[in-house]
Amino acid sequence: MTSRERILAAVRFEKVDRAPVSPWGFGKVGPDSPLGRELLAKTDLVADVCAGGDPVLGKAAKTERVQEGDTTTTVIRTPKGELTSKYRRTEVTGATIEFFLKEPDDIEKMLAIPYEPPDIDVSQYETWRSLIGDEGLVTVCISNGVGVPASWFSPEGFCLAWADAPDLVEKLTAVMTERLADYAGRLCRAGVTAFRIIGGEFASVQLGPQGFKRLCVPYDRELVGAIRKHGAVAHYHNHGPVMRFLEDFAEIGMDSLDPLEAPPWGDADLREARRRLGDRVCFLGNLDDMEVVDKLPTAEALAIARERLEAASDRGFILGGTASATFGEQGARNFIAMAEMVAGRNG
Repeated sequence: MTSRERILAAVRFEKVDRAPVSPWGFGKVGPDSPLGRELLAKTDLVADVCAGGDPVLGKAAKTERVQEGDTTTTVIRTPKGELTSKYRRTEVTGATIEFFLKEPDDIEKMLAIPYEPPDIDVSQYETWRSLIGDEGLVTVCISNGVGVPASWFSPEGFCLAWADAPDLVEKLTAVMTERLADYAGRLCRAGVTAFRIIGGEFASVQLGPQGFKRLCVPYDRELVGAIRKHGAVAHYHNHGPVMRFLEDFAEIGMDSLDPLEAPPWGDADLREARRRLGDRVCFLGNLDDMEVVDKLPTAEALAIARERLEAASDRGFILGGTASATFGEQGARNFIAMAEMVAGRNG
């Protein structure tokens, strides 16, 4: 099987010649370096890219940006007043220091912005499809609906808005889901065959089970449905503790889920997760890029990988990391060693 065939077969719970071993991207390794080429050739790499166009604001919104020293101020003028954000960049890092949405009423300002669906551009997706060919899978990364209020508010502001005005937060989530579903459908018609959906962890980690059930389960099911009706893969990304959300994930209808972090970083128990979900969701991950794959000697990393493979079923599992492309050269070599180990077990 090619890597692409192997990944898609695992996602569909079909028989594979060996379990896929899938680093998320090339990490900090250059794709054109000897190690990067070996990583692509020997593992079942998944690459994550962006598509053109802004499905959140569309192309009718008017923004103004002003640079003053290390701070960029962005102003969006709406029929109901201005929304302002500030981003500061230092020599070390960068961060948003003022968010567009500060109070629940700002949601109404955002929704009042005239909206026109964006133009799409799949050139980056096509470039990576050409680069990787059948030696991996390329996905387009999109947010879910709740990722919009969660990222336009500060973390504290998002939680307070949910506590004080849940109906407004849900209203924004619903509108954004409608826009994102339309955007995903247009990308499918332009040739995109796999998506990675991010944003669920904002609800699962910050709002808890009730927030996830209300803001993610119904609206993400709508987004996933818009993707799957075109025959494309809907892959779902959700950091943090996941065991109490397993049945909710399955209800959303996603094809696959990452990263299912093992303790101490998460709470994922592969055996229990498989017992509860059966063949409803393919699992990807259960290794940590930074603390396991990129730091441990190869022999130790392989021992953990073997345990993960034994814990998961023969089908519907992709051995991978935290799906954040944070590994370096040691991590790349360990991923290669895992793929060689899995091939040897099935050879």
